[in-house]
Amino acid sequence: MRKLPSAFCMKADTLDMLFTPQELAALKDLVDLRFSTPLETFTQASPAELASLEMLITGWGAPALDQPALDLMPNLRYVVHTAGTVKTFIDDLAFARGIEVSSAAAANAVPVAEYTLACIIFGLKRATRFAARLRSTESSAPFRDLDGVPPVGTHRVVIGLVGASQVGRRVVALLKNLDVQILVYDPYLTDHDAEALGVERVGLLELCARSAVVSLHAPASPATYRMIGSEQLSAMANGTVLVNTARGSLVDTVALTAELLAGRLDAFLDVTDPEPLPRTSPLFELPNVFLTPHIAGALGNEVERLGRQAFSEVERIMAGLPLQYPVVADDLSRIA
Repeated sequence: MRKLPSAFCMKADTLDMLFTPQELAALKDLVDLRFSTPLETFTQASPAELASLEMLITGWGAPALDQPALDLMPNLRYVVHTAGTVKTFIDDLAFARGIEVSSAAAANAVPVAEYTLACIIFGLKRATRFAARLRSTESSAPFRDLDGVPPVGTHRVVIGLVGASQVGRRVVALLKNLDVQILVYDPYLTDHDAEALGVERVGLLELCARSAVVSLHAPASPATYRMIGSEQLSAMANGTVLVNTARGSLVDTVALTAELLAGRLDAFLDVTDPEPLPRTSPLFELPNVFLTPHIAGALGNEVERLGRQAFSEVERIMAGLPLQYPVVADDLSRIA
């Protein structure tokens, strides 16, 4: 098959993080790379060079594919994205023009799901509370005393997942290693899909009321903004663990802070609203809160998994096969 004129579009320093030297060499054999370094802006190329491009391999820091950019690339056929969401830089017009788009969201879902499982286990083990007690020089209680500690352990508890997204479904699979019951709230999840996943489909308030852990896996959108507010938090039983590895905007921070200050709930928050929290936030000091700076997604050696998936998509394109991880225009309103 003819090699497609292509270009990398991302921050220059991310390219070596994504692809091994062997994969970069193989990519150069697969496609006709028109530039030796990634395009961080389309002004780096001439109109004639842009007009020749048929494939973009994009990543973090990719320039916006808006109408002016797309008009400069009338022959563009494929966008292979080496990160999760494409909504931050691709205009809907790209889909209207028939450009095929692939995302590495499935690859990025792997570390997020793994991190979520760790949060669930540590949360139910009350690790932050025991760690705080161990650090305290004022506590006279035995370190392992369960007095005053919410129920400890994962045995036969109910786990509630908000969102049957790619991450949510991977968390379901990982939770099958535990002896737990899984509830899922997702307005797009059918009874058939729930049965196939081995979960119980319920409403959001019921999920909050029944679950020992409420873990969030929904996208940020107007429909999900502060979907976990005072009503949902109040429905949670004392000791419920809230895990958020999705987006901070899903939670009403003021309402959650009040519950955490009261010691009624525990929280493992990899994302917050605002992000990061102001240094004056009391959540930094609470024994029932674990805060991390948005690290659940691919970091370090995990980033290579994103590059590997993108490389596989390019291989499929050049072999005349359909994309394995396409982004479909009809799903844009409900994906991350």
